[in-house]
This record gives sequence, structure tokens and C-alpha cells, in this order.
Amino acid sequence: MIERTELNGSEQRKNISRFIEEWRGKGYEKGETQRYWIALLRDILGVKMPDRYIEFERQVKSNNSTTFIDGYIRDTKVLIEQKNLDVDLDKKQKQSDGSFLTPYEQALRYAAFLPYSEKPRWIIICNFEEIRVHDTEHPNARPEVIRLEELDTDYYRLKFLVDTGSSITQKEMEISLKAGEMVGAIYEALLDRYYDKSEECFKSLNKLCVRLVFCLYAEDAGLFSRHGMFHDYLSQYEPKQMRDGLIKLFKILNTKEEDRDRYENEDLLEFPYVNGGLFADEEIKIPQFTDEIAKILLSKASEGFDWSEISPTIFGAVFESTLNPETRRKGGMHYTSVENIHKVIDPLFLDDLKNEFSIILNEKNASHRTRKLKAFQEKLSTLKFLDPACGSGNFLTETYICLRRLENDVIRSLLKGQSLLGFEENDPVKVKINQFYGIEINDFAVSVAQTALWIAESQMLKETEDIINRNLDFLPLKSYTNIQEGNALRIDWESVVKKEELNYIIGNPPFIGAKIMNAVQKKDATDVFGNIRIANSLDYVLAWFFKASDLIKGTSIRAALVATNSVSQGEYVAPVWNALHEQKHIKIDFAYRTFIWDSEATDKAHVHCVIIGFSDINNQTSKKLFTENGEELVCEQINGYLVDGPEIYAEKRSTPLDNVPEIDYGSMPNDGGNFIISQKEKEEILAKEPGLSKWIKKFIGADEFINRTTRYCFWLRDAKPTDVIKSAELTKRVEAVRALRLQSSAEPTRKKAKTPNLFFYDSHPDTDYLLIPSTSSEKRKYVPIGFEHPDTVTSNASSIVPEATLYHFGILTSSVHMAWMRVVAGRLESRYRYSGSVVYNTFPWPHVSEEQRIKIEKTAEKILQARDLYSEVSFADMYGNLPLFNELNEAHEANDIAVLEAYGFDKDLSEAEIVSRLLQLYKQRTDEIDKREAIEKAISKLVGKNSVVPEWLDLLRKLCLDGVISIEEMIEKGKAKKKKLAAEERKAKKRKNN
Repeated sequence: MIERTELNGSEQRKNISRFIEEWRGKGYEKGETQRYWIALLRDILGVKMPDRYIEFERQVKSNNSTTFIDGYIRDTKVLIEQKNLDVDLDKKQKQSDGSFLTPYEQALRYAAFLPYSEKPRWIIICNFEEIRVHDTEHPNARPEVIRLEELDTDYYRLKFLVDTGSSITQKEMEISLKAGEMVGAIYEALLDRYYDKSEECFKSLNKLCVRLVFCLYAEDAGLFSRHGMFHDYLSQYEPKQMRDGLIKLFKILNTKEEDRDRYENEDLLEFPYVNGGLFADEEIKIPQFTDEIAKILLSKASEGFDWSEISPTIFGAVFESTLNPETRRKGGMHYTSVENIHKVIDPLFLDDLKNEFSIILNEKNASHRTRKLKAFQEKLSTLKFLDPACGSGNFLTETYICLRRLENDVIRSLLKGQSLLGFEENDPVKVKINQFYGIEINDFAVSVAQTALWIAESQMLKETEDIINRNLDFLPLKSYTNIQEGNALRIDWESVVKKEELNYIIGNPPFIGAKIMNAVQKKDATDVFGNIRIANSLDYVLAWFFKASDLIKGTSIRAALVATNSVSQGEYVAPVWNALHEQKHIKIDFAYRTFIWDSEATDKAHVHCVIIGFSDINNQTSKKLFTENGEELVCEQINGYLVDGPEIYAEKRSTPLDNVPEIDYGSMPNDGGNFIISQKEKEEILAKEPGLSKWIKKFIGADEFINRTTRYCFWLRDAKPTDVIKSAELTKRVEAVRALRLQSSAEPTRKKAKTPNLFFYDSHPDTDYLLIPSTSSEKRKYVPIGFEHPDTVTSNASSIVPEATLYHFGILTSSVHMAWMRVVAGRLESRYRYSGSVVYNTFPWPHVSEEQRIKIEKTAEKILQARDLYSEVSFADMYGNLPLFNELNEAHEANDIAVLEAYGFDKDLSEAEIVSRLLQLYKQRTDEIDKREAIEKAISKLVGKNSVVPEWLDLLRKLCLDGVISIEEMIEKGKAKKKKLAAEERKAKKRKNN
């Protein structure tokens, strides 16, 4: 994050005046570029250490030469090409290679040679008196022009230089986190003073904390008539009387001035009327204060701390973290960083709004520009947002702040330094907090969310006051019930906001896995899912996707929600996205692929998440995909796997799609560890009973295979009862397995107690087989797989493919199969989960010639030979640092080319294109299988009890398989033929009888 100091209005204006005066009429590229940009960033935009933020003379290697970029800002992707004061920015200049380029063309050349992740979003051309800003997302648009002499009114148009997506500063973050810690201390101290710990007690404590925080903020932010007013009022009471003082204060804050007792103490009458429901006349239990509580509240929270600079977005989250951590975990709440909030709201609407504003500012005609600015402000005031799992309201709060700051920029542009007379209304602010709606099941979170929005409103009003140079009324608070307490999966969202009025749905619903939901949550979710397949296995968060989809169907509402990455991986994808696409008519507009979702709460939640933006299928929007590597891709279509590809989903299968060896789980001991032994244990056992060596085999799972380590197991499949009885070691272990299985609550396990000498599940082949680890790091290009000998038993932590050949190994270890696996496999956190039913059995194999098969076998053999060169190196190290192992890397590349050729794929296809082709092949193969099954079902009915298929029906089958006739035609012709044959048979019988 960029460390910035928020400059107040007067300080900023002074700095801008000095900057204009200093640079008026001068500017030399070679000697003064750095001083110019450092001063601009530091004095006008408030960057604390600009020399760490902007990189000067950035080296770029283009073709055979080395050139230097004048300025580059990595955080906001800004490239600066600086010229002398007297340079015409439209004129072409001769370059070192003899070509003639304008400064902008010169900058584009530099940009072309930067790495993809560092491509500039903004290109600035500057000659000290004029700054031209080119937005690379709109290459044909005219650049924004900001002149030195107009910087006092146009400086805000340079905020993109420091706008990393977060609207908060480092200072705000530090203050907000410290404030959260302080509230936690107050909360714990007060909690200790309650006699009972009932639900009513906790509700009272929550409301009390919210009220105290608002008073602390109000006295520092100037909402009360003087600074320190709350502190001064409360400090006149001894700790034992503070309770009575608060009761009186809360009552006065909820009473209009004209309705107050005029004979009340003056120190109470001085407080303004707050209203808004915050101090509503409802009875809350307030405990007696202690010296410790008084000290925390007055000395630390009031005297020793400035609440006016907290970020309500962050503070709402850390405030809510004062709740019991166990309660928080059960509620599924995860608090969101501002950076992650912007991953949702920026591509959903904020980027478009900023671009729209930028285009308006480029309007040359002043009257047209004014008209468009007013219309744009009106548009901002009509947008409505719903967060149906709003928690402490940080999504709503950050969205409100961003809209208000955008509105403040509009106000600046309209006023151009003039007074408020430029506005028809007395209040220039049109964006209000009543545009923001939320649903939250926790009553305390609802109060926090409302308070955070009030604080945000107060702060934004201060920023507006700096622009218009006059004060605006904030109090009394506006009462509103837009954030409703309730179960979002049970209530009708239209009871909160009508869909005809709604524009956007945003949020971060609860992350609760299907296996850990309680009974109420499970029923809530399955009622929403309806009768879709595996509804009982879907994560809780997906219910919000279905509810949102129901609401937005047939509307222009757009939504963006955070979800666990299960929504886009493994067996969930097909049932979920088939339902969302086909039943709800939903399409994906943008998505972030798997990343770690961090938060600002003290109890951080590290969850592997995706973000999916979606809307009705009829809405026309560009498609953007943000990858794990930070790339932003423009797509034709984003499917449920979050790749650029067709809406085709691989359905879990029990058998392979093609004629290849079947895959199986490895063998499962279910033995309580009694069959498994380490190297050391093996040596100790054989020292006592050497004859047991024939019953011991190597035993490996995914971890042992990848790291090339070994455990051992007792393998007693062929052992006779007498072999077990003769050995004290085997007798002890087998009896322990029997006892363990008998105690199980699962009937299948208890049945296996009858064969305690055997593994619970035995899939071990008597021939060589292929081992595929079930879990592997997402950082590897290839999942390490390999052949094992029957002397090695593979655990159920891996899959095995008996009868696999070099050809099968070559296909499975290829980039083509890896691309398929990366898309359809499930994930454990972010690691790949290879599943036979989801990955192997759904994979469409190539139909190869004998020549192609032989070529793949040869390249596969080269991979095994290259591995053998480094037999002492683990596969984890080998495949984690593949480029270092040149022979292996080259062998894999040769194998990849051979497999691509077998599919008829171009070797330059991207991974997304490969997956798209494979999905189409999958659809083609499954359609063929479905057709064959339907044909056989129809034939079975035509044949009836007679299992022999007559020659005439076999001919119809072939015609149907070849597409000459349809299944319906085959059935019709078959019935007609049967009818004809039956008639002939009756005639024959009649003739015979006659």
C-alpha cells in the first residue's frame, strides 16, 4: 500500500500555489524531471516517501538496444515520458534508430517491451507546463490534458497516480486497527461487570459499545459543539456514578432541542440532538463502571486517541471482531481487506463510472461538460446497492465512500474554484447512505454497519466542505432501516429493496463448508438449491449465488460475490453452473481465479477464494478474467471453471470416457496404524522375526511418492491363518485391527473385522501400475506421476491405473492432460486434488494412429530416462524447479508436442484454448455415449424378452449410429417391422393349420 498523508484543503491549496509558481516558465528534462514529479507526489498528492514509490530511469531492453523510461510507478502502472518545456508534444522527433516518433509513440514503444504484469494502464506525456494522460484501456480516446496554470482546480484529476484501488491511507489503517483494539478492551472490561451472561446481556453490551464509539468519534470529528465534550461531561462523574451519567446523556441525545427540559443541566443541554435510532428510547442494561473502565474510556480512548481519522470500512470489521471468536466462526463471518473489496466493486461498476467521468472531463464545450457533469451526479444519486450478507457493512461503506469521492470530484469540476452559488440547491451532495441496503443475521453487526455508514457520511461531508468552503449540517442523523436484521436465505430480498430500483448486488457471504453446516444452515441452503444434483454437498456460500440469480433474472441488475473456490472446481461445477446457466439464465461477466482472501480482523481468515461477477444472460458486458498470476484477460465467454471457454461441464463418471485402462483408488488400510511401519520399526521387527520379511512391502502415498521417501506395511493378502498365529508380532497387530473395526459406528467397517489380516480396501495389482498422487502443489507445471512395481503398495492417498502403458503415461503427464486437470480438478486450499471420477474418467483421449502412439511412447520413455539421471532428487524439487533440470524439461516439451499433434492441436495453442477444445471433445464424446445408450435402450424394448437382436434390427442400429436415421425413426421402423413379421407369422400358422 502507498503511504499517504491526507492533506487538508487549505494546506493542499497552498502547496499547489507554490508548485505552480515554482515551475511556471521553466523545466529541463535531464536535470529537473525527478524534482518535478517528487514534489507533485509529495506536496499535492500527499505521498510520504515518493522517491520509493516512483522509479526514474527505468531500464528497458528493446530489440538490440537499451533505453530508459523517464518515470515508472509500479503500484498504479503509470509510465511517464518527460520532455523539455519548449517541446511540442504533438511533433515527431528523431530517435536513435533513425525513426521519427511523437513522445506518445515513443512511450508506447517502451511499454511494448515491459513484462506483461508491468504493462502501463496510464501513459503520461509531460513538458512541465502540460500533462497529457492517455488511458491504454481507451487507446482511441483523446488524452486528458492538465495544464500547470489550472492545477489548483484540476489537481484531483491526477489522483489515479496514487489510486491503487484502496481509498484508505496507511495512517487510517493503523488508527482503525488501534481503535478496534481499544474497543476490545472496553468490551471485555464491561462484560466482566454484567451479573449474567445471557443473550439479553450481550445485546445490551453490543449496543452500549456502539453508542460509546459514536460519542468518542463525534467529539473528535467536530459533530458535538466542541472538542473533548464527551470526555469533559463524563469526567465529572466518579466511576460509580458514570452509569447514571450515560443514561442521562443517551436520553438527551435522543431528544430534540425543543422537547428537552429547559431546566436540565447546561452540560447536557449543550449536546446536539442525534436521533437516527442510535440512541432510541429502548432500555439497555448498563453495568456499574470501575476505575479501570473509567481509565480506559477517558484516558486512553478519549484523551489519548483521535477517532476522527479512522477508516469506517476497516473499523467496522475490527469493531465486530470484539465478538467472541467462537461466535464469529460459527456465523461464518470473514472480514475483508479494502484491497479485496475493490476486487469486487471495481470491475463491477467503479471502473466504468471513473471512465465515464474521465470522458466527460474531456468534453471541450464548457456548457455541454457542465450539463453532462450534472447528469452524471444525478446518475450517482440513483444507484442502489444490496449486500445480502453485509456483516459490519464494509462493502457498503467502502462503496459509499468511493461514490462520494467521485461525486466530490464532480462538485470540484462544476465549481472550478467558485462558490456554492453554482448549484441550484443549497446542499450540493446528492449521494446518500439511503442508497445502500444490507441483510445481516447478527444484530450487533447490523448496529456496527449502520454506525460505520454514519461515520463515513460524516467524513465525506468534511471533504465536501473543503471543496465548497462552507459548513454543511450532518446532525441529526437520518433514520433509515435499509440494513435489516434477518436470515438472508429465508427473507425475500425484495422486502429490503425492490428489484426495479436495484442496480448492484455485492458481498462476501459466509464461508461454511457443506460438512460443517448445522442443521438450520443445511435446511436453509438446500431449500434454496432445490432439486439440483448433490444439493446436500454444496457449500453454504453458493446459496447466495442462487438467491441473487433468482432476483436478477430478466433484469439489468449485476452482481459480484466472493465464494470459496469450490464453486469453480471439481464435481460441484457441473450441477451448479448448469443450473445457474440453464434455469436462472445467468452468465459470468468477470471473475478472479483462486487467491487467498485476507482480512483486517485480528482473527484473520485465510481462505482460498474466487470472485464472480454475473448478470442476466441478456445483459451485454465485456468479459474480464483475472488470473492467479495477476493477469487481466479479455475473454469471449467465461464458464463456471473460470476459463475462457464454452459452457460445457464435465460430469462425474464411474468409468472412463474412452477405451483406456480403468483408474482406482489406492489400497486403504483402515487399521489404526497397525499395518503401517517406518524404516526403523521394520529393522527392529526383522531383528526379532526375520521370517516376516516376505509379508512386508513398501507402502507409499502421494507425499512419499513426490518426496521419494518410503514407509512399509504388512501385506497379508496371501498369508494363511497359521502364518499369522506363528508370529507374535502379526498376531498382536491383526488382533488390534479386529478390535478397532469392531468398535466402529460404520457397519461396513464392522463387517471388515471378519478379515482383520486384510486391508479394508484392496486394489493392489499383481503387475506394474501407474501412480497418480491425489494432491499436488499448484505451483508445478506437471503433477509428478510414475510407474510402480507390485512390490510397492499404494495408499488411498493416490490413484492407480493398472495395465497402463508408456502411451498412457505420455498422455497423462502431458500439458494437455495437465490443462484439463487444472480446470476440472477440485482443490485442497489451492493444491490440485486429482480424482479418478472427475479428472481421469471425464478426460477425452485422442484417437491416434499407430505412428502417433509409438511417437508418444518414445517421448514418454525419454521423460523416465531424464528422471533417472537425478534419482537422488525428489520429484518435489525436480518439478518445483523444472527449468533447472534441462534434460527433463526438454523431454516434457517434446512429449507435449507429440500429444498436441495427436489431438491435431497447434503447438502454439494457449492453455485456455486447449481446454476449450477438450471441452468440445468431451461434449462430442458424451453425446455419442448418450446416443448409444439411448439406442440400446430402444433396441432392448423392441427385442423384448428375446435377448437375441435380429439381423434387421442390427441394421437399423447401424443406420442410427451413423446418423442416417434418428432414434425415433429407428423405433418407428422397428415397430412396423415387428408388426409385419407378426402378421406373416400369423398367416404362416393359419396356412399350417389349414
